[in-house]
Amino acid sequence: MYIIESGNVAAATGVKLSRAQVIAAYPITPQTPLTEKLSEFVESDQLDAEYIPVESEHSAMAVCIAASTAGTRAFTATSANGLLYMNEQLHWAVGARLPIVMCVANRGVGAPWTVWNDQQDSMSQRDVGWIQIYCNDHQQIIDTVIKGFRLAQEVSIPVMVCYDGYLLSHTYMPFEQPDQEKVDDFLPGFTPTHYLNPEDPGNFNTVTLPDIRPGVDGVIQPGYIEIRHNLQEDLRAALAKYEEIDSEFEKEFGRGGTPFVEQYKCDDAEFVAVAIGSLSYQLRDVIDSMREGGTKIGVMGVQMYRPFPEKAIIQALAGKKVAVVFEKALSYGNQGPLYADIKSALYSCETRPLIKNYILGLGGREIKTQQLVDALTETCLSPESIEDSPSWIGLHL
Repeated sequence: MYIIESGNVAAATGVKLSRAQVIAAYPITPQTPLTEKLSEFVESDQLDAEYIPVESEHSAMAVCIAASTAGTRAFTATSANGLLYMNEQLHWAVGARLPIVMCVANRGVGAPWTVWNDQQDSMSQRDVGWIQIYCNDHQQIIDTVIKGFRLAQEVSIPVMVCYDGYLLSHTYMPFEQPDQEKVDDFLPGFTPTHYLNPEDPGNFNTVTLPDIRPGVDGVIQPGYIEIRHNLQEDLRAALAKYEEIDSEFEKEFGRGGTPFVEQYKCDDAEFVAVAIGSLSYQLRDVIDSMREGGTKIGVMGVQMYRPFPEKAIIQALAGKKVAVVFEKALSYGNQGPLYADIKSALYSCETRPLIKNYILGLGGREIKTQQLVDALTETCLSPESIEDSPSWIGLHL
């Protein structure tokens, strides 16, 4: 069944279809309509869940941690400074290996205050250990929420489903709502291996000593560094697991097939524009226009950002002349975070392209199509002038 609704409603519908059992809600623009819609689902008995309003984003994640530790499927959502307020709890959730799913409606971070879109909020949290998946449209939002719950519970790592505030959260687009029975078959019930159970008492996340030590049963238990190593290895293994999940989803629902990167007219391209989120779809109009002018150019949208899919990046960009990375975020004092990661992935590739970085759209600054055309045209015509430092689009000094 197709419906026309906002991106926030697409996300809420995905949560409903995933049968989340505990929802922690704290309002912050532009994600507020998502949790409001979930409250409607709960109130109307369309979703059998505990809806818990809390006093802060820190508390929202604390509720999810408690609920997941007790063995239930937990969800929350946030944006901008709310995500940053959760930072301590984000580390705890992933360290405890809890399969929480959280939507992040991307928004600029204060100070100064802004409620408009960029991706600085989630990018600033890329190293906490959560899986991060970015969506390009409403269909991907609802589908990724469902796949995110499946991935989280199979690898015991929490998942952020990120999408652009306002550009996706509040715009209306048609998307298909999957049948509940099919979703139930695709996403089995959450049955954790370890959870708080009065019939089987135990300690969770106690103080961990630096070295390995025997447990109460005499079996050697990992120390802190082994626990971190195991998380890193499981994050890397999550790439293959998500590829399997996406393939199964495509067979069942007819959508998917691009779990890591989504390419458009890249097969014969000499130049590739790279972006995350809805900007990658805006760039398609630019690519079509430049193609008509004879430029062999394509666009690649990066969807899985953490863990970073370097093999997919290399496969997509090896042999190209130039990759132009457009970002609505900045690793202050360095360069765009996606740009840096792509450079790192391509370092050992003998046929790596030249790479150019553009920063744009911060705090909701309008990204005009002609600006993208001009930046790509200049870079493609004069690749010898590419510098490692980022250039800025739409900046008035």
